[in-house]
Amino acid sequence: MAFPNVSDIIATTIEQRSRKVADNVTKNNAILTRLNARGNVRPFGGGRIIYEELSFAENGNAGWYSGYDLLPVAAQDVISASQFDIKQAACPVTISGLEMLQNSGKEAFIDLLEARLNVAEATMANLVSGGLYSDGTGSGGKQLTGLGAAVPLDPTTNASYGGINQQTWTFWQNQRKDSANTTTLLADWNGLWASQVRGMDRPDLIMVDSSTWAAYTALLQAQQRFATPSVGEYGFPTLKFMDADVVLDGGIGGFCPPFTAFFLNTKYLFLRPHRDRNFVALNPQKRYAINQDAEVQIMGWAGNLTTSGRQFQGRWNGN
Repeated sequence: MAFPNVSDIIATTIEQRSRKVADNVTKNNAILTRLNARGNVRPFGGGRIIYEELSFAENGNAGWYSGYDLLPVAAQDVISASQFDIKQAACPVTISGLEMLQNSGKEAFIDLLEARLNVAEATMANLVSGGLYSDGTGSGGKQLTGLGAAVPLDPTTNASYGGINQQTWTFWQNQRKDSANTTTLLADWNGLWASQVRGMDRPDLIMVDSSTWAAYTALLQAQQRFATPSVGEYGFPTLKFMDADVVLDGGIGGFCPPFTAFFLNTKYLFLRPHRDRNFVALNPQKRYAINQDAEVQIMGWAGNLTTSGRQFQGRWNGN
């Protein structure tokens, strides 16, 4: 006979695999791999929006003094926060009454469940990875607010990002460089990279599409093609520019826009999943179709990509 308590088994299995799913999603994308290595995958608790604290000015009390000079102690308003909506994603896992009958016995059912959960996990990984490049307007504004919004082609056009007006506050504008053709790529990358440097702060990850990857590799001398073990060991094709990893996110299933390179300082980028909605089974755990012989369990995720230093992010456009 059919294996009993199907919904409970699906929900329990999703719960048991939730950490594994989150890890696999992270490892599926070089950006998330770097954020995870930095400790920048930071779950949050309750609240209507996600806050990302940032400093926008220096402390005006700092200065030189001599002997008994009075030191300024005026209050300094130098800390603010960007604000991000909570975005949600889900992937239902279904099984019909006929399939339960056909897959009689525990082993047969677990095999079917394993196959469907593997598909659901891969689908969610691709959904989040694609969302990392979005501008948040997809699916009627429900999509993840990704690099398309954080590092846009023109940082002066839209009025605000993260609740901060980027036209009023120029520190909240990302860097950008256009290339007329690939012959100037290296010179343009040099200028873009330099515009993002502040002391020890500089880009550490450059995500490119297939066309940009081909153009960059063609400009390099053979002895300049250095890979980095820390990123390469995860299976991502990598080269170096300055001391930043250049990673291909093109080819089959790549999400990086064509003729684009994102110069990212991942110190100021964060993935903020909700601590209670990080690839887990949604409640109520038992869901039945009213007019169908089927049971459903939903794997869900909620959160967003945030940044606390937009001026340290850059985008190269080769179109």
